Amino acid sequence: MKDSEATEKTKLNIEGMHCASCVSSIEKSLSSVEGVEEVSVNYASGKAHIEHSEETGYSDLVEAVESAGYSVREEEGHESHEHSSHSAVETDYSYSRMLYAWIITVPLAVFMIVAMWDLIDIGMTHTQMDLLMLLASIPVVFWLGKPVHRASINAARHLNANMDTLITMGTSVAFITGVLVFFMPLQNYAAIGAMIMAFHLTGKYVENKAKGRASEAIEKLMSVQAETARKIVDGEEKEVPVEKVEVGDTLVVKPGEKIPVDGEIVEGESSVDESMATGESEPVSKQEGDEVIGSTVNQTGRIKMEATKVGEDTFFSQVVDLVEEAQGTKVPIQAFADRVTSYFVPVVILTAFTAATLWYFFPEFFSQLAVNIGGWLPWVSPAADPLTQAIFVLVAVLVIACPCALGLATPTALMVGTGKAAENGVIFRDGEAIQTMRKLDAVILDKTGTITHGEPEVTDIETDMEKEKLLEIAASVEKGSEHPLGQAIVERAEEKELELREISEFESFTGKGVKADIGGETYLIGNRKLMDKFGTESAFGEIAEELEAEGKTAMFVADEENVLGVIAVADTLKEDSAEAVEYLSDEGFEVWMITGDNEKTAEAIADRVGIENVMAEVLPEDKIEKVRELQGEGRNVAMVGDGINDAPALKQANVGIAIGTGTDIAIETADVTLVKGDLTAVVKAFKLSDAIFTKIKENLFWAFVYNVLAIPVAFAGLLHPVIAEIAMATSSISVVTNSNRLRKIEL
Repeated sequence: MKDSEATEKTKLNIEGMHCASCVSSIEKSLSSVEGVEEVSVNYASGKAHIEHSEETGYSDLVEAVESAGYSVREEEGHESHEHSSHSAVETDYSYSRMLYAWIITVPLAVFMIVAMWDLIDIGMTHTQMDLLMLLASIPVVFWLGKPVHRASINAARHLNANMDTLITMGTSVAFITGVLVFFMPLQNYAAIGAMIMAFHLTGKYVENKAKGRASEAIEKLMSVQAETARKIVDGEEKEVPVEKVEVGDTLVVKPGEKIPVDGEIVEGESSVDESMATGESEPVSKQEGDEVIGSTVNQTGRIKMEATKVGEDTFFSQVVDLVEEAQGTKVPIQAFADRVTSYFVPVVILTAFTAATLWYFFPEFFSQLAVNIGGWLPWVSPAADPLTQAIFVLVAVLVIACPCALGLATPTALMVGTGKAAENGVIFRDGEAIQTMRKLDAVILDKTGTITHGEPEVTDIETDMEKEKLLEIAASVEKGSEHPLGQAIVERAEEKELELREISEFESFTGKGVKADIGGETYLIGNRKLMDKFGTESAFGEIAEELEAEGKTAMFVADEENVLGVIAVADTLKEDSAEAVEYLSDEGFEVWMITGDNEKTAEAIADRVGIENVMAEVLPEDKIEKVRELQGEGRNVAMVGDGINDAPALKQANVGIAIGTGTDIAIETADVTLVKGDLTAVVKAFKLSDAIFTKIKENLFWAFVYNVLAIPVAFAGLLHPVIAEIAMATSSISVVTNSNRLRKIEL
């Protein structure tokens, strides 16, 4: 485990990446920088995420990227705007290149077909036709294809090879035949080179557009943030840029306006549309004292609020950071694909030249093989000379074997999936958690705050003395405690306007209760363990058992000798707890409830939500051991808790799922954070992880199968170079399109 305090994280915007081989080259170069501990480059988003020591400088990282043959784009102004505008410019540029390529290539293709099949008499000699095809292909191959060739030359200078290398070699070899045809008997493939480049540019345009759609979710999160705020200055409302709002400022939000920053309502009440934050479609009622999330929409009432979080600390800023961090990570299943792509292009080049050599020296054998398998294909011509056939196969293998689809398979699914998750209040911290969730077979649910609301209230007071007198004693002692059960007793006393007394010698006993002196008398409040600890006799044991059987927590109130009475406190179940537990059970998970409550109370609550396995009377510090026990029995465990008291157990679990509360989402120990406190959010997390990982597997499968099947077909001379380029572009587009289907999954 890395020491997070000794490391820093840097994000770079990389320019010049065109395929998975580029990713491998950049990661290798960055990893060689002293102090760099972890590198992840995302081809789909064009970003590099680097974890490094404090001593590693930003300039060192930029230099490493440039040494690999790529460049770093500096962001100016608001990053979301810059990223969005840069993506739009890049897409527009690729569209222009594609359009001009087809304006030239379509007439060229028509001319070539007419000439090839002698459909009409065009009145030109073969030499004139060859010259026309050569000249027409120059602007497509070398002018519009200039960025491709520049990138491949740059990669070669740094001893790298990528997709551009394959396209440059394929189109250049095809173009050269248009020159050589004037000096030797050879087929003119210059027009083929132009068509290959035109299809390649088309594929890049569609790919850029599809990648833009993949990043729409995070762009949407960035764009919803308010631009201005109504700030109260010297008693008057003044509209200021949201960047000028500071913590503690009082803001006014009118109906229909976005809430500018995170804060707390100090005056008024309203309903707020929080769908962008939690995925909840129904507006949420808000009143004085309630938290509100910046960028959500105030709907009905005029409210005044105090800013509590601004700038990078706001909810949506944290969400964007966490989602980008997740998108920058890698899923373990991608490791094999990365190893393959690191050697892919050199192996393809070797394969292409091997195929050309074999076809040149053994033309009869390979021609006959091609005729036997695909003689019906119009481009299979055994009469062609050996050099023409060798070049035909060389170009086909080079352009069919692009590793683009492999490079897009995982990051596009992560980008779309984690964005979709964030819109539904589920924040994945990294890609590994998404894959690990597929292996889980046990889910531990903390009771308080997860299965229940975590807001207990007093339900019963059983005593032989005046009930209000017992409540006054208990509330006076619990006033010094921060435990939710104790606070429920204090709140009931305040409701009844009881006068709480001063205490001294306050002492807390973890998992048992509290002790304090009131006017020289010592009082105890807690469970049976605390009573046993001090040898206090109880006359209320049976009553306590009856209350516990109803799912209530019975707390004894005692002096130094006897129990004076029992106060029962109950925490209400969340409305969706039973539904969520039923889903997890139906999916084959072994569901456990863990709580500090005694066994009877725990069993009663578990029965109400349908949980069969219960861990009761577990102290907070012992929860981690319970997780380890299940793991020791061979189970893969998810721990669901509030992320504070449950932090060690969340960290120990195979996947820690933290229930967030409002704007509190930056829970460092959790692999998954749920913005909305409902337990059905856990169900959403499992559905999303399953959908994302399924898409990743589908993408990788088809990307590998495509190359495994296509290369031998091209090697055998059965694949026309133009069709090879169409297939290559289609494979990349299909991977991105498949990932974008994650937007439509039902939750």
